[in-house]
Amino acid sequence: MTPRGREPAPRRRVLGIDPGLQRTGYACVETDEFGLQARLVEAGVIRLKQGTPLSARLRQLDLELADAITDLAPSILAVESVFTHHKNLRTAILMAHARGVVLLAGQRAGLSFVEFPPATVKKAMTGNGNASKRQMQVAVAAEFGLAKPPEPPDVADAIAIALAGARRS
Repeated sequence: MTPRGREPAPRRRVLGIDPGLQRTGYACVETDEFGLQARLVEAGVIRLKQGTPLSARLRQLDLELADAITDLAPSILAVESVFTHHKNLRTAILMAHARGVVLLAGQRAGLSFVEFPPATVKKAMTGNGNASKRQMQVAVAAEFGLAKPPEPPDVADAIAIALAGARRS
């Protein structure tokens, strides 16, 4: 109980994922019930073994995500939606494999799910839907009072995705 006899506001955790086949950024943000007071719990990157078959990288991603979900205990999974452009269609198809593993891991853990187009996350974080990776890193560092911008950029993206998920849910 708080001093005035009220229960403290419930906290919830959102796991943001920036899926990739070489690096998958992840971040867990804890917020109040309205998503206004956010605290960064943990952020990092899952590095997948380059040069190994796609199926082996997907399995590694699945195992490491399951560990992160167990350790961080989120209730919501936030992920960017797949963005395609005719010039990078092959990349989008490959990235969809990683995103599928992320969605499966979240479903297996019983997490609620939200997704956002990349431009929506960028606009929410920087005010610019076409923000550069560096702009995202700087904005995330400022939002959470970090001493330096998160590296690699996948981590900053995952933090921004988690924050967007916390504010939307």
